[in-house]
Amino acid sequence: MDEVEVVVAHSERATLRVGDVFLKVDADQARIDVEVEAMALVPVPTPEVLWRKPSVLAIAALPGTVLGRLGEPSAASPAAWAAAGAAIRQLHEAPLPPWRGRRRQGPDELAAELDGECELLVANGVLPADLVTRNRQVADAAIRPWTAVFTHGDLQIEHVFLDGDEVTGIIDWSEAGRGDALFDLATLTLGHEGHLDDVIVGYGTDVDRDVIRAWWSLRSLLGVRWLVEHGFDAFAPGCEVDVLRSRM
Repeated sequence: MDEVEVVVAHSERATLRVGDVFLKVDADQARIDVEVEAMALVPVPTPEVLWRKPSVLAIAALPGTVLGRLGEPSAASPAAWAAAGAAIRQLHEAPLPPWRGRRRQGPDELAAELDGECELLVANGVLPADLVTRNRQVADAAIRPWTAVFTHGDLQIEHVFLDGDEVTGIIDWSEAGRGDALFDLATLTLGHEGHLDDVIVGYGTDVDRDVIRAWWSLRSLLGVRWLVEHGFDAFAPGCEVDVLRSRM
Protein backbone atom coordinates (compact mmCIF):
# COMPACT_ATOMS: atom_id res chain seq x y z
CA MET A 1 0.00 0.00 0.00
CA ASP A 2 1.31 3.45 -0.87
CA GLU A 3 2.02 5.72 2.06
CA VAL A 4 1.23 9.42 2.25
CA GLU A 5 4.44 11.47 2.15
CA VAL A 6 4.36 15.08 3.28
CA VAL A 7 6.65 16.83 0.78
CA VAL A 8 6.22 20.32 2.18
CA ALA A 9 3.67 21.86 4.53
CA HIS A 10 3.14 25.27 6.09
CA SER A 11 0.24 27.61 6.81
CA GLU A 12 -0.20 28.69 3.18
CA ARG A 13 0.01 25.41 1.29
CA ALA A 14 0.95 21.74 1.49
CA THR A 15 2.12 19.14 -1.01
CA LEU A 16 1.50 15.43 -0.42
CA ARG A 17 2.70 12.43 -2.41
CA VAL A 18 0.77 9.19 -2.73
CA GLY A 19 2.58 6.79 -5.04
CA ASP A 20 3.05 8.55 -8.37
CA VAL A 21 0.53 11.29 -7.62
CA PHE A 22 1.23 14.64 -5.97
CA LEU A 23 -1.61 16.50 -4.29
CA LYS A 24 -1.10 20.24 -3.90
CA VAL A 25 -3.42 21.88 -1.37
CA ASP A 26 -3.39 25.68 -1.47
CA ALA A 27 -5.39 28.23 0.52
CA ASP A 28 -5.11 30.60 -2.45
CA GLN A 29 -7.11 29.23 -5.37
CA ALA A 30 -5.50 31.83 -7.65
CA ARG A 31 -2.11 30.12 -7.27
CA ILE A 32 -3.58 26.82 -8.45
CA ASP A 33 -5.24 28.57 -11.39
CA VAL A 34 -1.93 30.18 -12.39
CA GLU A 35 -0.08 26.88 -12.07
CA VAL A 36 -2.48 25.02 -14.37
CA GLU A 37 -2.59 27.82 -16.94
CA ALA A 38 1.18 28.26 -16.95
CA MET A 39 1.82 24.55 -17.51
CA ALA A 40 -0.55 24.63 -20.46
CA LEU A 41 1.33 27.55 -22.06
CA VAL A 42 5.04 26.96 -21.50
CA PRO A 43 7.23 25.30 -24.16
CA VAL A 44 9.09 23.12 -21.64
CA PRO A 45 8.10 19.75 -20.15
CA THR A 46 5.82 19.91 -17.11
CA PRO A 47 3.89 17.37 -15.01
CA GLU A 48 0.61 15.97 -16.29
CA VAL A 49 -2.43 17.51 -14.61
CA LEU A 50 -4.61 14.61 -13.46
CA TRP A 51 -7.48 16.59 -11.96
CA ARG A 52 -8.25 19.76 -10.04
CA LYS A 53 -10.89 20.75 -7.53
CA PRO A 54 -11.23 23.86 -5.37
CA SER A 55 -8.00 24.23 -3.35
CA VAL A 56 -6.51 20.93 -4.62
CA LEU A 57 -4.45 20.07 -7.70
CA ALA A 58 -3.40 16.52 -8.56
CA ILE A 59 -0.38 16.06 -10.84
CA ALA A 60 1.62 13.05 -11.97
CA ALA A 61 5.18 12.48 -10.78
CA LEU A 62 7.92 13.31 -13.25
CA PRO A 63 10.55 10.78 -14.33
CA GLY A 64 14.15 11.33 -13.28
CA THR A 65 15.71 13.06 -10.30
CA VAL A 66 16.03 16.67 -9.19
CA LEU A 67 18.94 18.78 -10.39
CA GLY A 68 20.05 19.13 -6.78
CA ARG A 69 19.06 20.49 -3.39
CA LEU A 70 19.84 23.73 -1.62
CA GLY A 71 22.54 23.15 0.99
CA GLU A 72 23.90 20.01 -0.69
CA PRO A 73 26.44 19.53 -3.50
CA SER A 74 24.78 18.73 -6.80
CA ALA A 75 25.71 15.40 -8.39
CA ALA A 76 24.44 16.60 -11.77
CA SER A 77 26.96 17.00 -14.58
CA PRO A 78 27.87 20.34 -16.20
CA ALA A 79 25.88 19.14 -19.22
CA ALA A 80 22.81 18.65 -17.04
CA TRP A 81 23.13 22.19 -15.68
CA ALA A 82 23.53 23.45 -19.24
CA ALA A 83 20.37 21.56 -20.25
CA ALA A 84 18.53 23.36 -17.45
CA GLY A 85 19.84 26.66 -18.82
CA ALA A 86 18.63 25.78 -22.30
CA ALA A 87 15.14 24.95 -20.97
CA ILE A 88 15.01 28.28 -19.16
CA ARG A 89 15.94 30.09 -22.36
CA GLN A 90 13.03 28.34 -24.13
CA LEU A 91 10.70 29.57 -21.40
CA HIS A 92 12.01 33.13 -21.54
CA GLU A 93 11.54 33.25 -25.32
CA ALA A 94 7.89 32.16 -25.08
CA PRO A 95 5.08 34.70 -25.60
CA LEU A 96 4.26 36.62 -22.43
CA PRO A 97 1.44 35.18 -20.31
CA PRO A 98 -1.78 37.20 -20.15
CA TRP A 99 -1.32 37.82 -16.43
CA ARG A 100 1.37 39.98 -14.87
CA GLY A 101 2.59 37.69 -12.11
CA ARG A 102 2.54 37.84 -8.34
CA ARG A 103 5.57 40.11 -7.99
CA ARG A 104 4.27 43.26 -9.62
CA GLN A 105 6.48 45.91 -8.04
CA GLY A 106 8.48 48.33 -10.06
CA PRO A 107 12.01 49.17 -8.93
CA ASP A 108 10.83 51.76 -6.39
CA GLU A 109 8.32 49.41 -4.77
CA LEU A 110 10.85 46.57 -4.69
CA ALA A 111 13.43 48.83 -3.03
CA ALA A 112 10.89 49.93 -0.44
CA GLU A 113 9.94 46.31 0.36
CA LEU A 114 13.60 45.35 0.67
CA ASP A 115 14.44 48.30 2.92
CA GLY A 116 11.52 47.46 5.19
CA GLU A 117 12.58 43.82 5.40
CA CYS A 118 16.19 44.76 6.16
CA GLU A 119 15.01 46.95 9.04
CA LEU A 120 12.99 44.06 10.48
CA LEU A 121 15.87 41.60 10.13
CA VAL A 122 18.11 43.86 12.21
CA ALA A 123 15.48 45.11 14.69
CA ASN A 124 14.33 41.56 15.48
CA GLY A 125 17.89 40.24 15.81
CA VAL A 126 17.47 37.75 12.97
CA LEU A 127 20.71 38.81 11.23
CA PRO A 128 23.60 41.10 12.24
CA ALA A 129 23.48 44.65 10.92
CA ASP A 130 26.75 44.46 8.98
CA LEU A 131 25.60 41.36 7.09
CA VAL A 132 22.31 42.99 6.18
CA THR A 133 23.94 46.30 5.20
CA ARG A 134 26.50 44.66 2.92
CA ASN A 135 23.93 42.52 1.13
CA ARG A 136 21.54 45.44 0.78
CA GLN A 137 24.35 47.22 -1.08
CA VAL A 138 24.91 44.21 -3.34
CA ALA A 139 21.16 43.79 -3.94
CA ASP A 140 20.87 47.30 -5.34
CA ALA A 141 22.14 46.13 -8.75
CA ALA A 142 18.98 44.04 -9.22
CA ILE A 143 16.69 46.99 -8.60
CA ARG A 144 16.52 48.43 -12.09
CA PRO A 145 14.12 48.39 -15.05
CA TRP A 146 14.03 45.10 -16.97
CA THR A 147 12.35 43.76 -20.07
CA ALA A 148 9.66 41.35 -18.92
CA VAL A 149 9.77 37.71 -20.07
CA PHE A 150 7.72 34.62 -19.20
CA THR A 151 9.32 33.58 -15.90
CA HIS A 152 8.81 30.60 -13.62
CA GLY A 153 9.04 32.87 -10.60
CA ASP A 154 10.25 30.23 -8.11
CA LEU A 155 12.79 28.21 -10.09
CA GLN A 156 14.47 26.49 -7.18
CA ILE A 157 16.98 23.76 -7.98
CA GLU A 158 14.56 21.11 -6.65
CA HIS A 159 11.95 22.14 -9.20
CA VAL A 160 13.99 20.92 -12.19
CA PHE A 161 13.98 17.17 -12.97
CA LEU A 162 16.44 15.37 -15.23
CA ASP A 163 17.12 11.92 -16.60
CA GLY A 164 20.85 11.91 -17.18
CA ASP A 165 21.57 15.18 -18.97
CA GLU A 166 18.02 15.67 -20.29
CA VAL A 167 15.40 17.83 -18.60
CA THR A 168 12.26 15.73 -18.03
CA GLY A 169 10.19 18.45 -16.46
CA ILE A 170 9.89 21.56 -14.31
CA ILE A 171 7.39 21.73 -11.44
CA ASP A 172 5.69 24.31 -9.17
CA TRP A 173 4.44 27.04 -11.52
CA SER A 174 2.21 28.91 -9.05
CA GLU A 175 4.48 31.99 -9.11
CA ALA A 176 4.77 32.10 -12.92
CA GLY A 177 4.21 35.36 -14.73
CA ARG A 178 5.95 38.31 -16.34
CA GLY A 179 9.27 39.04 -14.68
CA ASP A 180 13.03 39.48 -14.85
CA ALA A 181 14.85 36.68 -16.69
CA LEU A 182 17.85 37.03 -14.40
CA PHE A 183 15.68 36.37 -11.34
CA ASP A 184 14.97 32.85 -12.66
CA LEU A 185 18.67 32.22 -13.33
CA ALA A 186 19.58 33.51 -9.89
CA THR A 187 16.96 31.39 -8.15
CA LEU A 188 18.16 28.23 -9.90
CA THR A 189 21.80 28.83 -8.95
CA LEU A 190 21.21 30.12 -5.40
CA GLY A 191 23.74 28.33 -3.21
CA HIS A 192 25.28 26.68 -6.28
CA GLU A 193 27.32 29.57 -7.65
CA GLY A 194 29.91 27.24 -9.16
CA HIS A 195 27.35 26.05 -11.72
CA LEU A 196 26.34 29.50 -12.96
CA ASP A 197 28.73 29.30 -15.92
CA ASP A 198 27.28 25.91 -16.92
CA VAL A 199 23.76 27.34 -16.84
CA ILE A 200 24.81 30.33 -18.93
CA VAL A 201 26.42 28.03 -21.51
CA GLY A 202 23.06 26.29 -21.95
CA TYR A 203 21.15 29.57 -21.80
CA GLY A 204 23.07 30.58 -24.89
CA THR A 205 23.65 34.27 -24.31
CA ASP A 206 25.79 36.31 -21.96
CA VAL A 207 24.09 37.77 -18.90
CA ASP A 208 25.01 40.35 -16.29
CA ARG A 209 26.53 38.27 -13.51
CA ASP A 210 26.50 41.23 -11.11
CA VAL A 211 22.73 41.39 -11.39
CA ILE A 212 22.45 37.66 -10.73
CA ARG A 213 24.63 38.06 -7.64
CA ALA A 214 22.41 40.95 -6.61
CA TRP A 215 19.33 38.74 -6.91
CA TRP A 216 21.04 36.12 -4.72
CA SER A 217 21.35 38.73 -1.99
CA LEU A 218 17.92 40.25 -2.59
CA ARG A 219 16.05 36.93 -2.64
CA SER A 220 17.86 35.75 0.48
CA LEU A 221 17.20 38.97 2.40
CA LEU A 222 13.51 38.83 1.54
CA GLY A 223 13.25 35.12 2.31
CA VAL A 224 15.10 34.55 5.59
CA ARG A 225 12.44 35.80 8.01
CA TRP A 226 9.59 34.06 6.12
CA LEU A 227 11.52 30.80 6.13
CA VAL A 228 12.24 30.99 9.85
CA GLU A 229 8.60 31.85 10.67
CA HIS A 230 7.36 28.89 8.60
CA GLY A 231 9.66 26.29 10.13
CA PHE A 232 12.44 26.16 7.53
CA ASP A 233 16.14 26.42 8.38
CA ALA A 234 17.62 29.34 6.45
CA PHE A 235 20.75 29.00 8.64
CA ALA A 236 21.57 25.45 7.45
CA PRO A 237 24.95 25.07 5.69
CA GLY A 238 24.78 26.26 2.09
CA CYS A 239 21.37 27.90 2.47
CA GLU A 240 20.19 31.51 2.45
CA VAL A 241 22.23 32.85 5.35
CA ASP A 242 25.40 31.27 3.99
CA VAL A 243 24.61 32.89 0.63
CA LEU A 244 24.47 36.25 2.41
CA ARG A 245 27.71 35.57 4.31
CA SER A 246 29.51 34.75 1.05
CA ARG A 247 29.05 38.38 -0.02
CA MET A 248 31.07 39.67 2.96
